[in-house]
Amino acid sequence: MKVQPFHLAIPVSDLEKCRKFYKETLGCGEGRSSDHWVDFNFFGHQLVIHYQDPQETKESTSNPVDGKEVPVPHFGVVLQWDVFHEFAKLLKSKDINFIIEPYIRFEGKPGEQATMFFKDPSGNALEFKAFKDMSQLFAT
Repeated sequence: MKVQPFHLAIPVSDLEKCRKFYKETLGCGEGRSSDHWVDFNFFGHQLVIHYQDPQETKESTSNPVDGKEVPVPHFGVVLQWDVFHEFAKLLKSKDINFIIEPYIRFEGKPGEQATMFFKDPSGNALEFKAFKDMSQLFAT
């Protein structure tokens, strides 16, 4: 099966603040937009941020994974190993407030991966991860 880019739409409470975050902080290219939504090139995938009244947002929860509290819901992408580490350095230089600092999860076990979590200005949790060996992506 040929892999195609995914499309993801998320709610944001401040369209302009989030537009700046995805464009300037994360470096995502901006595509089409209106006064209620903005498309981004999210590492080769289509991410659309949609304005949602803050009164309508729901609280997130977390699940324990490898001794860390992983926010639920969350979304993100799998990056190449070197790209992940360069991106992590860039985010640290921009003073991102990490939920989970970049680290190696499941070290020495099946599915070993680099991972990090942080939130956008509207509180949407993002995860970025990388595998030295991509065959470990679905390892059990």
